[in-house]
Amino acid sequence: MPYITEKQRKELDPLINALSDMLVEHDNGPEVKGEYNYVITRLIHGYIKSTGLRYHHFNDMIGVLECIKLEFYRKKVTPYEENKILENGDV
Repeated sequence: MPYITEKQRKELDPLINALSDMLVEHDNGPEVKGEYNYVITRLIHGYIKSTGLRYHHFNDMIGVLECIKLEFYRKKVTPYEENKILENGDV
């Protein structure tokens, strides 16, 4: 988890919350995944546009995406799966 300062969170959270709320409102089934993909892709393209076309910058963004995936799995999916093992038994 990228532990950013409280000041940074206060600046970013209202924007993120508004976008998140809008995506939840638009949740029209499978297409919502496309909207999330679009948002994340645009953020990455914005970073690349501002920093330039360099392998180093591409690699930075791939690393960000990979860390997001791993942290999501660790914080959300693993506890869910552990709970389901307790409820239903292990494989």
